[in-house]
Amino acid sequence: MRAAVRFCILAAALAVMGTATICVADDSKFDSLKRFSQVLDMVERYYVRDTPRKDLINGAVKGMLQGLDPHSTFMTPEEYKEMQETTSGEFFGVGIEISMENGQVTVVTPIEDTPGFRAGLQPGDIILSINGQPTQELSLQDVVSRIRGPKGSEVELSILHSDSKTPQTIHIVRDAIPLISVKSKELESGYYWVRITRFSERTTQELMEALKEAAKKDPIKGIVLDLRNNPGGLLDQAVSVADAFLKDGNIVSIRGRKESSVREYQARNQKTDVTAPMVVLVNAGSASASEIVAGALRDQKRALIVGERTFGKGSVQNIIPLSDGSGLKITVALYYTPNGSSIQAEGVTPDLEIPFEPVRADDKKAPRQMLREKDLSRHLETNSTRADSKKSALPGKGKADDVKEQLERDNQLRMALQFVKSLPKMREIKQ
Repeated sequence: MRAAVRFCILAAALAVMGTATICVADDSKFDSLKRFSQVLDMVERYYVRDTPRKDLINGAVKGMLQGLDPHSTFMTPEEYKEMQETTSGEFFGVGIEISMENGQVTVVTPIEDTPGFRAGLQPGDIILSINGQPTQELSLQDVVSRIRGPKGSEVELSILHSDSKTPQTIHIVRDAIPLISVKSKELESGYYWVRITRFSERTTQELMEALKEAAKKDPIKGIVLDLRNNPGGLLDQAVSVADAFLKDGNIVSIRGRKESSVREYQARNQKTDVTAPMVVLVNAGSASASEIVAGALRDQKRALIVGERTFGKGSVQNIIPLSDGSGLKITVALYYTPNGSSIQAEGVTPDLEIPFEPVRADDKKAPRQMLREKDLSRHLETNSTRADSKKSALPGKGKADDVKEQLERDNQLRMALQFVKSLPKMREIKQ
């Protein structure tokens, strides 16, 4: 009765404000709200524990957004603050990108040079528990909050590797997660490996600084842009990174529900444009912003794309702050490469598909299966979506300064170097 009374009072108040006889004429529009009010009332009256209404409402909002797609979510003030730190400030944790699939917390990719990366976490690994608590009892944001913690503290994770049937318990000491997103190294005289680990606020600036420093030593003859296991990040940084290698033309277009929401991002002719021949390395861990860059450079015939098909996250999320410090992350559009292709659930197919071949003693060991957008439940379908890759690893682990060793253990990088050395320069510069 209390729920019904509250609903009728609301309806009456709206009628006074000019919405007419809402209880009769527009009752169908509010049936769902009425049902929600009734359920809320029942939970408050009969649930075994006394639960604050704020927690009930937050849980309902989270459920509503998480039921839309894997990337829309509600963030409490604490979670919203944590999200901001991942792109603009320092935070402490183990350094992994995760997703929720069928109630299982799955590693999308470890962030290079972090405790999780050094502990051997790999794309496709399932996190079963955190400090003994099963992750099936937690939301994705709860998992993130529990994995993070003070620098130097330890977190216990129960992991099921994708190529194993037995869980493994690992202890990882939390550390500061570096937000330096660009690394570079001269492979041969004038030929550079440029690795972008994620797209954060300073990525384009770091990229230009790295290229400027490289040019001081030798004229840049060729670039291998490594986007493998790059989980994405900020849209504006993806656009500006692609723009650094393009003189003109479309980079990406964004299309939402309405025609008025269409936005196109164009390259500009800049004095700092890099014109050296390019090869871009991608794999199943290359997602979102990294797919925008790879798609633009591929469609504009600016670079040769080498590696494995990418993750396939072609959706755009807006972050909307709320008045109480919480926030919404909601999918508002899909993005399309210059030739009009949607990447959603399909990914970017390389010009040359070259699987990564890890160096290992047992060549018969089954390859690791990697998670892609199309494997996530509730992933957004497109009209063109009608649809695995082998175990992938990042270069630079171990004796990263030894270029020879790096090339020996990384067949994709080795091939990319040979390709960039042989590419005609005129093909790479759009006149």
